[in-house]
Amino acid sequence: MTSITIGLILIGVLFVLVLLGMRIAVALMAVAFAGVWIIRGNFDLSMRLMSIATYNGVANYLFATIPLFVLMGHLVSISNVGKDTFDVAEALLRRLLGGLGIATVAANTVFAAVTGVSIASAAVFTKVAVPEMTRHGYRPSFSAGTVAGSSVLGMLIPPSLLLIIYGVLAEQSIGRMFIAGLVPGALLAGGFVLWIMLVAKFAPRLVFTQEYLSKKTEQHELPPAMPVSEILKKLLPIVVLVVFVLGGLYSGFFTPTEAGGVGAFAALIIALLRRSLDLRKWWQVLTETGTISVGILALLVAASFYSQMLAVAGIPSAIGSFVQNSGYGPVGFLFVYVILVLLLGMILDSSSILLIVVPIAAPIAQGLGFDLIQFGIITVIAVEVGLLTPPFGISIFTVHSTLGDQNTTLESIFMGAFPYVVIMLLVLALIAAFPGLVIG
Repeated sequence: MTSITIGLILIGVLFVLVLLGMRIAVALMAVAFAGVWIIRGNFDLSMRLMSIATYNGVANYLFATIPLFVLMGHLVSISNVGKDTFDVAEALLRRLLGGLGIATVAANTVFAAVTGVSIASAAVFTKVAVPEMTRHGYRPSFSAGTVAGSSVLGMLIPPSLLLIIYGVLAEQSIGRMFIAGLVPGALLAGGFVLWIMLVAKFAPRLVFTQEYLSKKTEQHELPPAMPVSEILKKLLPIVVLVVFVLGGLYSGFFTPTEAGGVGAFAALIIALLRRSLDLRKWWQVLTETGTISVGILALLVAASFYSQMLAVAGIPSAIGSFVQNSGYGPVGFLFVYVILVLLLGMILDSSSILLIVVPIAAPIAQGLGFDLIQFGIITVIAVEVGLLTPPFGISIFTVHSTLGDQNTTLESIFMGAFPYVVIMLLVLALIAAFPGLVIG
């Protein structure tokens, strides 16, 4: 049995272990360890490679980016910055048809620029936006679907944990990945807004309840106008964070790790000034940050070892040669790859998909002439589609559980989020066709 055959069998074993419920980090580490041992017939070599992967994972300065941005996201979430952002967007867009839906997308876009976690956005805006939209005559499925759909912006607009994970796995600059995510993130947000405006204008029954449509628009209660001073007061914290984090990062004044540290400190000051942080909440923030960060770092260590096993087996080079000799070329490879990621998104979470496919696909894509920054943005968008598709659809489940409304079913939220899936796929195709949109 050749090493390539052994490697392919072990990849199949990995999928089986994950589907059976084994922790992805444990499954990756076990498969990688067994693979090196079997292929090389050397237990000591397998132990050495595992220790090297573990040491590099702990010693890499770049990995400090993860806990710092996670800490910043938690501090921002408890400071009600998300609610204030939505309130301002609601006040500014209140007279537009579908204005509250547009306000949800706008607030999610800004909130994404300081959190980087889709699930956090989904949870925050389910509490803030859905009740407000329902009160103003929006259909519950449309309201919940809009929150779930626009929450995916958190993983594309920098800072983003998925972009960090991809950058580490593909050995690409985190700063360049962040810059590359700006235009695609803006395209997605713009596409979401355009969809809401069109459907509110030409198919209002999909947006508003029958009771709302039976009334005259003039009789419908509009949110009160917000004074300019209050708008500035509510926007100041998030503007400060964006300027500190993204401004310092894109100007080259901060490295990604330094930007995370500055952002976390600024978020701490905002939380203290707003008196939203007591000792109990501070301990909760620290423990949640530690839990998430250690989990991600363990995944990255395991993925590094898994990549070494694939290289020992010769899997990436073998698949790359097969693709080049098949006649399908780069376009065929990209199409099959995206379909595979979309299918995996239906059964696995985002991080697991990246950890499994990127070590295999990135070397092949590079060999076929793809820019790995562009390839990363395509990968992240395809992975994010999985947050909105059944049966996994973690963003949908987050919205449903946070909503706690038995009248709003999972099926209705999936249907409400479906148009946003279509828009994401259109943006993905656009990015694939025009690489200049994403290369930082």
